[in-house]
Amino acid sequence: MASLILSRRDLEFVLYQCLQVEQLCQRERYSEHNRATFDAALDSAEKMASELFAPHNKKNDQHEPHFDGERVSINPEVKMALDAFAAAGFVAAGQDAEFDGMQLPYVVEKALSTYFTAANVGTASYPFLSVSNANTILK
Repeated sequence: MASLILSRRDLEFVLYQCLQVEQLCQRERYSEHNRATFDAALDSAEKMASELFAPHNKKNDQHEPHFDGERVSINPEVKMALDAFAAAGFVAAGQDAEFDGMQLPYVVEKALSTYFTAANVGTASYPFLSVSNANTILK
């Protein structure tokens, strides 16, 4: 079934025809990858974004995070989505294998993030801030 979040056909056209990301697999850093591994990661991101991020997008707008003076409360679906995101390894998609990352090329990592951002930018922002912080620390 076609994604309601974004066009996989268009994404693959950009990645494989325009940007020719498969050529990156010739580099030592990405030699463990090929189109099949990229497609598997895209499949996982698309499924997770559709099933765990998109369904509570509207609810996030209707029930924003709330701070009561001691604790912040958010929709329970946000935690479920973020736990699954982390368990699938997406937090470390672009990180080196030595740091338990997928060591995907940056452009493929950004393609994965497109699904989550398109599905629910509010929920996707939480892990993306963590990824940005980790990248800053590693540099």
